[in-house]
Amino acid sequence: MATAPVARPRRRRPWRRRFISSRGNEYFCEIDEEYLTDRFNLTGLNVEVQYYQYALDLINDVFDLDCDDEMRETIEKSARHLYGLIHARYIVTTRGLSKMLEKYKKGDFGKCPRVQCASHPLLPMGLSDVPNSKPAKLYCARCEDVYNPKSSRHASIDGAYFGTSFHNILFQVYPALVPAKSADRYVPRCYGFKVHAAAALVRWQNGKRDEMKRRLRKMEIDSGFRGGEEEEDDVESEDDEEGLEEEFVEGGAVGAVAEGVAV
Repeated sequence: MATAPVARPRRRRPWRRRFISSRGNEYFCEIDEEYLTDRFNLTGLNVEVQYYQYALDLINDVFDLDCDDEMRETIEKSARHLYGLIHARYIVTTRGLSKMLEKYKKGDFGKCPRVQCASHPLLPMGLSDVPNSKPAKLYCARCEDVYNPKSSRHASIDGAYFGTSFHNILFQVYPALVPAKSADRYVPRCYGFKVHAAAALVRWQNGKRDEMKRRLRKMEIDSGFRGGEEEEDDVESEDDEEGLEEEFVEGGAVGAVAEGVAV
């Protein structure tokens, strides 16, 4: 009689692989085992993480403590935090930069939402190196601006897990990746003509002043303006706007027609 084959227990994936493949952890790269086992790389982290040794054992897949589910969840949480703190140190090493560069080239961190940047890839960064202070952001090297991640899972990642220096170090090590800066800017236009900057400024100032007057009147606070002066200021503001509009029509529009350049 043929005997039934014995089912072998399925080998569990390493903790690091499971962590990296979890939803919301796409920004992280896998830390090499050699780096994790070198105590010098972990200097000072034992005072930052609760149940540090248990958390480190869990990351290295040597955790064998028999504990209840609540304790296990606490150690799991500490392990995730410890991995993030180690990750911030690892990604500025030669090996770590290489791994993050590969993810950057594939666009794993997302694309810049600014239209003029033409979907340039982003890099994760932190606004602080202090844990639990500020969430992770995304940096665009083309417009040199910072953006919020689209996903709420990514927006909740601690910015200290990437640090404030990683994205700058990456472009220092790989200067060929520094993109040409985007000189293109959106220019407001009306019927093909640029909006007169001075007129726009005056309108903005007048709007803010009127808004402040209304708020002060609503709060019954003396604004310092009297009825006559207030009316006179309104008339002067209207005259200023009319003068600027006439200047635009006479000078700007004619100049644009003559020179073929919008003002």
